Amino acid sequence: MRRAILLPVLAAAWVGVPLLLGHSNYVMSLVDAALVIGGIALAWALLGNLGGMVSFGHSAFVGVGGYVSALVTARAGLPVPAGLLLGGLGAMLAAVVMLPVLRLRGPYFALAILAFAHIFRILATEWSSVTGGAAGIAGIPPLPVVAGIDFGTRTGAYFVILAIVCLFAWVYARVAASHYGLALRAMHDSEDATRVLGVDSTLLKAAMLLLSAFMTGVVGAFNAHYIGFLEPDYAFAGLWVTLPIVAAIFGGYRTVAGPLLGAVVVYLLDQLLFKELLPSGHQLILGALLVAMILFSPRGLLPLLARRRHA
Repeated sequence: MRRAILLPVLAAAWVGVPLLLGHSNYVMSLVDAALVIGGIALAWALLGNLGGMVSFGHSAFVGVGGYVSALVTARAGLPVPAGLLLGGLGAMLAAVVMLPVLRLRGPYFALAILAFAHIFRILATEWSSVTGGAAGIAGIPPLPVVAGIDFGTRTGAYFVILAIVCLFAWVYARVAASHYGLALRAMHDSEDATRVLGVDSTLLKAAMLLLSAFMTGVVGAFNAHYIGFLEPDYAFAGLWVTLPIVAAIFGGYRTVAGPLLGAVVVYLLDQLLFKELLPSGHQLILGALLVAMILFSPRGLLPLLARRRHA
C-alpha cells in the first residue's frame, strides 16, 4: 500500500476508531475480535503466500499460545507482556514438532497439520493437572494498566491488538521484500529449479512455519487475556481456522494488508448486518459473498479496489 494511502488509514485506525466507536463496548469488542481474526489471517497468509503451504491447523498455535501465556501469568505470576511473548515462543515450539510434515505437499500437508491441532487439543483436555482439563483455566490476568491507561478495557485492548497486527504486517512486508521473499516466490514457480540454484527450500519453509506460528501464538495469547478464560474446545476451535482463511481469501491473501482488510470487512459485516437480517443461518450470506468474490475477483478485495482506482 502506498504511503499516501497508508498514513491516513493508520491515523484513522489509531485515532478515528476510538473517537467514533469508543463509547460502545459492544462495537469495540467486535472491532477487537475482527483484529484478532485479522492477526491470525495475516499469519496464515504469510505461510500460504510466502511459504506456499495451505494450513488447516493454525488453531493449534492459537491454543498453545493462549495456554502458555495463561499458565505463566496465572500460575507462575509472570507479567502479561512476558506471557504474550512466551505464548508466541510456545506456539513456535509446537511448530518445531510439526517440521517433519514439511516433506508433504498440498492437501497432505494441510491434513497433517490439522491432525496436529487435534492432538494438541486432546493433550490440553487430558493433561488436567496443568491445563485444568475440560473445565479450563479461569481468572486469567487481564491486560495491564500502564501509565494510567487501562489496556484491559475494550478500547485499551484495541490499541494493543492494533499495535500487534501493525508490527506483524511490517515484519511480513520486510520478509516479502527481502531476498528470502524473492527466493520463496521463485519456489512457487518451480521448487526443483530453485534447489538447483542452491536455495534450501526446506529451511525457508521451516522459517516461514515458525514465524507464522509465533505470530499466531502471540495473537492467541492476547485473546486469552482479553476474555479471561480458556478451555480446550474454544482454544483449539475450528473457527480459528475457517474465519481467518475466509478473511484472507476475501481480502486478498497475496497482499500484506488484504487479510487484515478482509477480517475487518467480513467479521463486521457478518456481526453488524448479516446477523441482524438473518439471526439464524447468517453465515449463508457470508458464504455467498465469498463465492461471489472468488468468481469475480479471485485475487481478493484489495486488488479489486486497486484496479478500480487505476481504471
